Parts: sequence; C-alpha cells; structure tokens
Amino acid sequence: MLESGPFSLANWSAWFQDWAYFRTGFLRTLEISGLALILTLVIGVVVGVAMCSKVRVLPAICKAYMSIFQNTPLVMQVFIYYNVLPKLGLRLDVVPLGVMGLALYTGAYAADIVASAIRAVPPGHMEAAGSQGFGYIGAMATIILPQAVKVGLPPMTNQAVNLIKNSSVMAIIAGGDLMYAADSWSGDNLIYGPTFVMTGLLYLAVCLPVSMLARVLERRSLKHV
Repeated sequence: MLESGPFSLANWSAWFQDWAYFRTGFLRTLEISGLALILTLVIGVVVGVAMCSKVRVLPAICKAYMSIFQNTPLVMQVFIYYNVLPKLGLRLDVVPLGVMGLALYTGAYAADIVASAIRAVPPGHMEAAGSQGFGYIGAMATIILPQAVKVGLPPMTNQAVNLIKNSSVMAIIAGGDLMYAADSWSGDNLIYGPTFVMTGLLYLAVCLPVSMLARVLERRSLKHV
C-alpha cells in the first residue's frame, strides 16, 4: 500500500532522480524574476516620479497605465502578449515576453509605492532644492528619492515576493519555468504529491527570505518615523 500511494518512497525517489529537470525550471524562474524585478524598479521609479510631476498630462497618462494593469488579470495580459503581439508582427521569445509581462504588471504597483514614498517627503525639501538651483529631475535624483527609499523599500520588497510567485504564470505559455516543469513532469509520470510539495518548497526557499527581509525593513523604517 505504501509503494502505490501518492507519497510513496518510489514516487519521492523518482522526483529526486529527475531533479536536474526541475533545477532547469527553477533557474529559469530565477532568471525571469530577476530580470523582471530590475525592469519593474525602472518602471516604478520613472512612472512614480512622473506621477508627482506638475505637468498635468504626465500624471494622467501614468494613472491610466496603472489603472489598466492593476485592474486586469496578469494571466490575461500574458495571453495578449503571447497571442496578439505575433499577429502585429512582434514576436518575442518566452523569456523576454515573461520579463515584460511581469514587469509591466508589477511596475504598476511599484509606481504607486514610489509616488506615495515621494509624497511622504516633506514638500519643503523640494522647495529648498529649487531655491538652490536644482531642476525637478535633479532634485528628485539627489534629494527626494534617497529619502523616499526608506519609506518605499519595505512595500517594494513585498512586491518582489509577489513578482516571484506570479512568475508561475509562465507555465501557461510553456515558459520552461519551475511551475511548467512541475506540471509537465507530474503529467508525464502521474506523480503529483512529491512534485507539488517540492515545488512549493522551492518557491518558499526564495520567497520566505525576501518576505522576512521586508518585515525587518518595515520595523526599521517605523523606528525612524
């Protein structure tokens, strides 16, 4: 009975024997998540700074972007990139497609965080920077954003965790990520228990330390309020 159960030793043994297959998917997940996180930070800062601009059209454009991407499912967005863009003549490999999809989605939330962190900096600091001859971009880069980092870093770290978990959406377009590897291997071998337990643990091994870091940063930021 033990040998034929979903958590039998034979099933566990089969999973570990094919660990190299899961390792490839795990590394693909880390690759996509890392690149998407870098692009997310770029989008978050650019859009967040534009959101606080006094040029009226910029906040309006940013709000439209954020509203669209925050209020539509990531799965739907990825399907559009995968199925619609090729019909428009733009074909992307699954890795850049996944990076773009995750970054555009998470960047909408990151921009909200950056804008809120900027607004948390006392307005007098921007006025003082202007009196010293700094332009808007110069003041943001040298005075406002360094202060805003302390406020925005904890929630931004939480978004990094969400991004890593959301990378599992790549499985629906055969992205070769960890979730795709788990789904494919379990379907071929009809072994589900060990497969998804270990897959969950691999995600946990990446997300838990980042989540713990977010809590530490949040506690530190509260001490300085």
